Amino acid sequence: MSSTPDDATAHLLASQAGRLLLALRARASSAGLRAEELRREGDRLAHQFLVEELGRLQPHDAILSEEARDDRRRRAVARVWIIDPLDGTREFAECDRTDWAVHVALVDHGQLRAGAVALPARQFTCSTRSPPSPLRRTGGPPCVLVSRTRPAAEADLVAAAVGGQVEPMGSAGAKTVAVIVGEGDVYVHSGGQHEWDLAAPAAVALAAGLHVSRLDGSPLRFNQPHPWLPDVLICRPELAPPILAALGAVTSGRP
Repeated sequence: MSSTPDDATAHLLASQAGRLLLALRARASSAGLRAEELRREGDRLAHQFLVEELGRLQPHDAILSEEARDDRRRRAVARVWIIDPLDGTREFAECDRTDWAVHVALVDHGQLRAGAVALPARQFTCSTRSPPSPLRRTGGPPCVLVSRTRPAAEADLVAAAVGGQVEPMGSAGAKTVAVIVGEGDVYVHSGGQHEWDLAAPAAVALAAGLHVSRLDGSPLRFNQPHPWLPDVLICRPELAPPILAALGAVTSGRP
């Protein structure tokens, strides 16, 4: 992906939303917010900011957000911003954790055109504006990152295929960026996610040169009638063949 104004917009808005969330998190204890209230207010605050700013900057584009009712008219619009205002709400409410994110992505005619994953607690935004080259981890076996609450059933198989070990982490965006910056090697998930969970992570991973696919090797598709993605594999390119071969050997012959 070459850098465009859309890349800059995704980067800027994800970063700004992240700063708002950090400020809210800082006020939470003095305001007496419980964890559930903090999660709810974080979702609301970031969603409102992103929707208002996108409406101001790109008034003719559609928006698909985790925090709003799906307007199916987006299917008739070429450009759709897919946002997760706060990915990893559980981690956001655990105030010592950094593995939560803001996702902003643009899909144009069904193709990812821009994306940003902000990691506000780490003061870092990874985006298609200036994607970093993936770094390889040094020392130890490959690290296979999975959800803290819903680890993929295939995680042990994937780890065995690359001689790795499984480690849990919050936020799909945080796990994807961990692979990009060399803190992990593989991110695998099954059991289903929504497009807003994966659009921005997939965009930045592809821009950085990582492998991105479903567990059967087929591409992820966005702005679909039902915004549901059954599974995902994001990894360093050289690890994809043994992982996909191992997964294919298990699933071959299934209906």
